[in-house]
Amino acid sequence: EVHLVESGGGLVQAGGSLRLSCATSGFISDHYNIGWFRQAPGKEREGVSSISNSDGRTTYADSVKGRFTISRDNAKKRVWLQLNNLKPEDTAVYYCAGREYGSPFPPSHESYEYDYWGRGTQVTVSS
Repeated sequence: EVHLVESGGGLVQAGGSLRLSCATSGFISDHYNIGWFRQAPGKEREGVSSISNSDGRTTYADSVKGRFTISRDNAKKRVWLQLNNLKPEDTAVYYCAGREYGSPFPPSHESYEYDYWGRGTQVTVSS
C-alpha cells in the first residue's frame, strides 16, 4: 500500500522560504510521479508542481514558476518542494499525491492523474 506523508509547513513572513517534504513508501517500481497541490480556504484545489521519479522531468504552475522548485531523492524516497519568495496568496494546505506507472510517464499537476494522497501540511504566509 502506498503512503505519502507531507512535512515542513509552517508560518513565514512574505518573502521568506520553506522546504516541504513528501515521504513516500509502498511504490513497487521506480516509475511513479509525484505531484504537489494546494488548497486555500474557500478555494478549489490547485496543482502546483510535479516530478517524474523515473527521469526527473518536472512541471510547474504559472503562479509558482521561478519561485518554487521540485526535486527528488530516490535513495531517501522523498520529494522536496522548495518554496521561495513566498507571498500571502501562497497560504494553503499543501498536499503531495502519487501515481505508479509500468514505465516512465510524463508528469502532470492535474489532480485526476493521481491515485494516492497525503494528509497535507499547512503553509501560512503573513504580510
